[in-house]
Amino acid sequence: MSETVDTVRPTVPTLAHARWRRPLEIGFWVALTTINGFANTATVLMDVRKLGLDFADWEPAVWEWSSGLTMLALVPALVWFTRRFPLHWDTWRRRLVPHLLASVVFSLAHVLGMVGLRKLLYASQGFGYDFGDWSAELLYEYLKDIRSYASMVAIIEVYRFYRRRQRGEAALLGRPDEGEPVEPVDRPDRFLVRKLGRDFLIAAEDIEWLQAAGNYVNLRVRGHDYPLRSTLAGIEGRLDPGRFVRVHRSYIVNLGRVASIEPLDSGDARLHLHDGLVLPCSRTHRDGLRARFGAD
Repeated sequence: MSETVDTVRPTVPTLAHARWRRPLEIGFWVALTTINGFANTATVLMDVRKLGLDFADWEPAVWEWSSGLTMLALVPALVWFTRRFPLHWDTWRRRLVPHLLASVVFSLAHVLGMVGLRKLLYASQGFGYDFGDWSAELLYEYLKDIRSYASMVAIIEVYRFYRRRQRGEAALLGRPDEGEPVEPVDRPDRFLVRKLGRDFLIAAEDIEWLQAAGNYVNLRVRGHDYPLRSTLAGIEGRLDPGRFVRVHRSYIVNLGRVASIEPLDSGDARLHLHDGLVLPCSRTHRDGLRARFGAD
């Protein structure tokens, strides 16, 4: 059975943060595209005039803006892909092939998009646009686009690294060394949180809930999210089963934080926490959760 995901009602600080973060992220890419569009258009126009080439003044603008706007349209897909295949110092080698393949797709989408725009804009002026020999031009464009792809991925990853540094990043304490026996299961009672260059200790029992987020698991502690490099299944076995329970493919909750369970007609449920937040509970985990509370 598929699991439905209900939206978690965030706290007021989270809402305030989300209000400015998304417009700033979008604004950054729009501003970068705009600056590059004007600068590149001016540069190409000067070269055209300097060399005495037979092009109208509007043509360099069409070339540069069709390219820039197509790349801007590809940013959401690139953000999604880098979440699916993030690049880190310890993973970049095995992620290199997927990113190389993605750069080819990125370049093809860029070329098709900008050529389509150019044909439309040239037609609006009563002219035709000739891209040239596609085999040669595609290779030429790819050699340029792979640099743009790498630059955009670098910007995205640096920004994510900055955000992790700002909000803090968690690490397990007492993790056994590689090759050591793992029985009995090591269940740390504390986590180390690094935030802005300072280290803090948080008790495992203070974790309110955990949410899967790509290659990370976000630990919610007193209204703050701390990403831990792990999978939800990997961290589930390290938590006290008497206190923490899986309620969804993407969520684990601290039983002590659950105030009530609201059944839904779909067979799923909503978990109302003591602080007013609401988490989803899938039908596959609902009965087990109710049993933990002694309900029928």
